[in-house]
Amino acid sequence: MRFGMPWPGRDVGREAEQAGVGAFCAGEFVDHDSYLTVAEIVANTERALAGPAIAYAFARTPYAHATAMRQLHAQAPGRLFLGLGSAAFRINRDWLGVPAERPVARIADTVGAVRAWLHAENGERVRYTGEFHTLDADVRAPVLGRLDIPVLLAGFNTRMAATAGRVADGVIGHGLFTASWWNEVVRPGVERGASERDPAEARSLEHGWIITAVDDSAPERAVADARRMIAFYLTVKTYDPFVAHHGWEEPVERLRAAFKVGDTDAMARAVTDEMLTEIAVCGTTADAKDALARRADSLPRDVGYFAPPSFMVSRRRRAAYAASSLALIGAVPDSD
Repeated sequence: MRFGMPWPGRDVGREAEQAGVGAFCAGEFVDHDSYLTVAEIVANTERALAGPAIAYAFARTPYAHATAMRQLHAQAPGRLFLGLGSAAFRINRDWLGVPAERPVARIADTVGAVRAWLHAENGERVRYTGEFHTLDADVRAPVLGRLDIPVLLAGFNTRMAATAGRVADGVIGHGLFTASWWNEVVRPGVERGASERDPAEARSLEHGWIITAVDDSAPERAVADARRMIAFYLTVKTYDPFVAHHGWEEPVERLRAAFKVGDTDAMARAVTDEMLTEIAVCGTTADAKDALARRADSLPRDVGYFAPPSFMVSRRRRAAYAASSLALIGAVPDSD
């Protein structure tokens, strides 16, 4: 597995690449744009992989996704991947103002349309016909040429994991993932989807986020931050199948009740020790290394992003967590 992290900023990022971090990713939210962040990554790194993980698939047209990657490719050829996620229903409907229904079918069609632009050759019309997207572009300027940039999908539940296997080059796992969720739900789903493709075309890359909070001087705070991050994720009902799979309905009910009244401490307390152990890597450096050894089969095979908690955590503390996680390099074998 290649050690990666969400982009921690220029200073920590340069130190991290020199220390051996092999991949950086960019998330997306109301205060940061994934493609602008990837531009910062490629401008301040030399070797590491870089890409959105994830960009909101429906916030932009397929054309916009592809042109952003083409421009980035000029600066970092061979280093890019494109991670797309459907985003939650309410984000699409209420934040982005785009259709929110049938996200699985819609994102599959989006991948096809994005690939049509990425694979476009000079002198050829860019054509694609799908349920949601139709392209017929006659681009006369000699600016195209096929780019084989891997396209990955955020695949949490069974249907999206299968879609990642069927239409994309792999899957991006969520920070909530556990060994049993990878091995019993996501990986079999990806394999089922991939079985519908020509074996010569199928790729099954695995990237994934790992909630990571390491602080040797204040391990209790690191653990509390990891608990809050887990709790915040689990307020979203999209993850109910994951909750039921593990039998965690009762603590999740308590943390959701605490979230409704704004009690973030109670949210953290509702996360059980079992949940923390199965999901996060946190505490002291020694604790984190032990956790990684235990979780060898619950880590993504290709790239694992050691992600600092972000819920109720300052940028400065996130940067400190990112720097501390560098001590974990070597605790997991690198894919290279």
